[in-house]
Amino acid sequence: MITKTDKRDRSTLFRNRLAKAAELKSINQSELARAVGVDRSTISQLLSGRDARLPNAQVVAECASALGVSADWLLGLTDRPERPGDVLNATLAVTEAARSSADQQITEWHREAAGYKIRHVPATLPDILKTRDMLRWEYGPQMGRTSDQAIGATDDQLDWFEQRESDYEIAFPLYELESFARAEGYYKGLPVDLRLAQIDHILTIYEAHFPSMRLSLFDARQVFCAPVTVFGPLLAVVYL
Repeated sequence: MITKTDKRDRSTLFRNRLAKAAELKSINQSELARAVGVDRSTISQLLSGRDARLPNAQVVAECASALGVSADWLLGLTDRPERPGDVLNATLAVTEAARSSADQQITEWHREAAGYKIRHVPATLPDILKTRDMLRWEYGPQMGRTSDQAIGATDDQLDWFEQRESDYEIAFPLYELESFARAEGYYKGLPVDLRLAQIDHILTIYEAHFPSMRLSLFDARQVFCAPVTVFGPLLAVVYL
């Protein structure tokens, strides 16, 4: 059942919120009138509360724009003063980073999510499961980051995980493991002894940490997932 708001109540709410937004914006009636494109007397009348009339949609929209709030909030249709675009900007951010597990920001996100389940879909094999030789092979050609930095960051993540701060669920496509085993595609030229050692390392780490660590393989032809890490309810990071 839809509950209708009395016009007088909505008018009072509009007036109070308009005054509050103007105060927070440190804008006086004359400045607001110029920004909205109306006479100062019009703004004064809106704030005086002498009648229950509401302004037209154009005036409401211009007031909202000038004060940096949403028109829905001024009219009492929502309790959030932020405009939809501002809410999106506050929850979505693009972080520039070199392609390396040495990125300090990723390590910090892991620390912040301590105690929560972390779900991870890597771009290649999971860094946390890679041998040092594998990291040297992979990150050797990278610009701006050294393989030793990548090794240090991966060691830090593994040490953090071994403290049982969080459960870790990792999923990656079956073809990634097959390509690695056959040294195809991204892994072309990877020596066979390094591949065998890497597979043994994955098995050792997994057996030592199951069930806190769980690995899942999926068919990429049936399921698609971009590289992503979900840090409990706190944050989701998509790697582009």
